[in-house]
Amino acid sequence: MQSDPTTPLRPQPRPSGPARRAGTAAKLTLALVLGGALLAPAAQAAPLTAPTAHVAANPYERGPAPTNASIEALRGPFAVAETNVSSLFVTGFGGGTIYYPTTTSAGTFGAVAIAPGYTADKSSMAWLAPRIASQGFVVFNIDTITRSDQPASRGRQLLAALDYLVEDSSAANRIDAGRLGVMGHSMGGGGTLEAADDRPQLQAAIPLTGWNLTKNWSGVQVPTLIVGAENDTIAPVASHSKPFYNSLPSSLDKAYLELDGASHFAPNISNTTIAKYSISWLKRFIDDDTRYEQFLCPAPQGDRNISEYRDTCPHS
Repeated sequence: MQSDPTTPLRPQPRPSGPARRAGTAAKLTLALVLGGALLAPAAQAAPLTAPTAHVAANPYERGPAPTNASIEALRGPFAVAETNVSSLFVTGFGGGTIYYPTTTSAGTFGAVAIAPGYTADKSSMAWLAPRIASQGFVVFNIDTITRSDQPASRGRQLLAALDYLVEDSSAANRIDAGRLGVMGHSMGGGGTLEAADDRPQLQAAIPLTGWNLTKNWSGVQVPTLIVGAENDTIAPVASHSKPFYNSLPSSLDKAYLELDGASHFAPNISNTTIAKYSISWLKRFIDDDTRYEQFLCPAPQGDRNISEYRDTCPHS
């Protein structure tokens, strides 16, 4: 395990937009003025033993306090439904499947769009989308317009899918439009970096064994978890995931996780390591939920499924 002792894993100030709220104290004042509209849903979703002050401090928390078992589980605390979106009724991407928590009493949720890799369709990521949704997110597992679309196109399609999700989808009223993230596999992972570079207001990005001819992502301002695979021969970590990570600003909340002995296609089958750290990253940065920081910082120790881990979290 390696760690880059540079910047603490703390929320970084964002330049603009609803994606970076103007401060917890201001929000709490507004919530009180409105009669607790934000605080009540958060209190319902939090565990009964949670201190009231802690719940009030973050109205975006969803679900009980996490444990290692809870983030490794095949399903989280929220029941999930799904709806299919035909490519005939959308523009800018190829349709897909939306997974969303069925509850309407826990407040709105953050949302994530996931893109498949080259020649693949949404079925390749269908194991992961409902797993994340059950932890308290609306997740859009998309198809691309064609299976040969390149990373730049996939990045634009991820953003088009998010725009559809929050503006026109049947799940729009369940989503906080200021709390959005992107994920993708292979060229979809390369597209994830493209989307993060194009839209700095995003809250989180997770490229999974990403492939992209562009190696410099120094302009990215979105907290990014890069997942590589030790035995990847299609997007070798030495020429893809590691250069991606190294090029990200040192001031950014970022991490690099390398799957031990894994191939390029590790993200296409159920993988607990991918799921648990993706969930933790999305919770930490989309929901600002510091309860999940324990799984990211300090770096995981003794996990035989991880061959290398780097981050910008200091270790005492």
